[in-house]
Amino acid sequence: MMVGTLAALRRFPVKSLLGESLTEAVVQERGITGDRRWAVRGADGRFGSGKSTRRFRQMDGLFQLAARYDGAVPVLRFPSGKHVRGDDPGVHAALSSHVGEPVTLTAEEDVSHFDEGPLHVLTTASLRHLGAVLGGPVDPRRFRANLVIDVPAVSGRLERGWLGQVLQLGDEVVLRVTRPMPRCVMVNNAQEDLPYDGRILRAVATADELTFGVLAHVEREGTVRFGDPVVRRG
Repeated sequence: MMVGTLAALRRFPVKSLLGESLTEAVVQERGITGDRRWAVRGADGRFGSGKSTRRFRQMDGLFQLAARYDGAVPVLRFPSGKHVRGDDPGVHAALSSHVGEPVTLTAEEDVSHFDEGPLHVLTTASLRHLGAVLGGPVDPRRFRANLVIDVPAVSGRLERGWLGQVLQLGDEVVLRVTRPMPRCVMVNNAQEDLPYDGRILRAVATADELTFGVLAHVEREGTVRFGDPVVRRG
C-alpha cells in the first residue's frame, strides 16, 4: 500500500548540530551514511546533546552551529559565518571558545553516537495533527527527522500504526518501524530562523505522551531520493 512520498531527507554530520538537506542518500545498516558520525566531546568524556544521560550531556550553544560534509570531512559553520573544517587543527579551540569549555570534535569509534536508533521517520500527517493542537503549522526541522514522508490530506499520528511493519522507499531501501521516537526539550530550541517555542514539547506531551515520529531499522540497504514513493507492508 502506497502511503506517500519522501518529502525531506536530512543528515546531521555532527550530533546535536544543525545539519544538511539532501536530494539523495545512501542508507546502510547504521542509517544514512555519515549521519551523526561526529560529536562534540567534553573533558569528562561525555558527548554534547540536548539531554543528559550516562554517555551524553546537555551542552549549550550547539544549536547555534551547523555542519555539512565536504567529502568525508564535516565543515562547521559558526554564528559569525566562519567555516572551520573538521580536519583543521584549530577546530577544537574554535568549538571550545564557542561552548565555553574545553571540547574536541570526535569521530565515532566502537559505540554509535545515536541516542535511540539509526533512522528517525516522521509524516506530514503527524505534523498536521500537532499543528491542530498548537493552532498553527509546525516546522518539521524542529524534530530533526532523517526522513519526512508526505501523506496528503491525512491528519493524525499515522506512523504509530506502522510499528512492526515494513516501509519500502523507492526501488531499494527497506525499513522496519520499531518504536515511537522519544522527545526532549531540543524540539523547543531556536534554530536558524525558528525562534524558541516552549509550547512544542508541551504539545507533544498532549498529542502523544512525549513521543513524536518513529524509529526504524534498515532491512535492505540502498539509495533513497527525494520524491521516492513510500510503500507500507505488514
